[in-house]
Amino acid sequence: MDISSAGLRVLQQIAECGSFTAAAARLGYTQSAVSRQAASLERSAGTALFERHPGGVRLTPAGLTLLRHAHTILDCLTAAERDLTGTVPRTEPVRLGLFLSAGAAILPTTLARLAATDPRITVTTTDGATPTLVRALRAGSIDLAVLTSRPPHRPVDGESPRLHVETVADTELVVAAPSAGAFAGRTTVHVDELVDAPWIATPASDSEPLLGVWPGLPGRPHIVHRARDWLTKLHLVAGGFGVTTAPSRLSPVLPAGVSLLHVEGAPPEIRRVLVARLPGRTTPAITAVTRAIVSTA
Repeated sequence: MDISSAGLRVLQQIAECGSFTAAAARLGYTQSAVSRQAASLERSAGTALFERHPGGVRLTPAGLTLLRHAHTILDCLTAAERDLTGTVPRTEPVRLGLFLSAGAAILPTTLARLAATDPRITVTTTDGATPTLVRALRAGSIDLAVLTSRPPHRPVDGESPRLHVETVADTELVVAAPSAGAFAGRTTVHVDELVDAPWIATPASDSEPLLGVWPGLPGRPHIVHRARDWLTKLHLVAGGFGVTTAPSRLSPVLPAGVSLLHVEGAPPEIRRVLVARLPGRTTPAITAVTRAIVSTA
């Protein structure tokens, strides 16, 4: 096959972003340029690599096979560039992805622990919803991901080979409400009381779930504010502008004026924290970061 490194990078970005348009924006290309690269890849491979569906694009089994080889090829090119330029990495880099609320609850302590025990490791981070992070793992854009799942805790995706997944902890989903509002002084709330509550939620999309509204709410939620950032959501709660859901592990980092309420009258909503990576041999640095996350969580 005659495949360029640019084509392999386009393959990675399509796998991570889930669409030609988003991949083009990430790479700084036009959508037509990405489409041409994708068509060239398929001609060279002699088979379909991409499957179009209403929510975007995903890789076929052949595309996933080529993606695995793309990781190796691009890593080798990076190593060759270092050898040719005489650049010697002073640290061991680990690219870590975290689901949206894990940054506040897990990341600072994890980084502090690593700085004390493994100062040679440099961690760079990105956040996103679990489906986004799974795509980034498959694409090779991150090395390790902290994910979340809800019962019955099925595999995080249906692709093969299966990701290596380690369970870190279980945590309860609760409701974050203003301390001085209608639920002042309380530690519990009945689910029926939440039907007409003003909700602060993370916008949903074709590939990402709606976050911030109680999953078992008996009725259509009244969403008054939409925000992706957890700090924004919690400060809106503190200001008395609505309620949102939050994992109970966020209690140590709540801003003043926010109370966490356990929900009665509905089954408990348990969220599992996971650490995932591609299958196969790992590096000592990735193992050390995993160990620090498990110790923290």
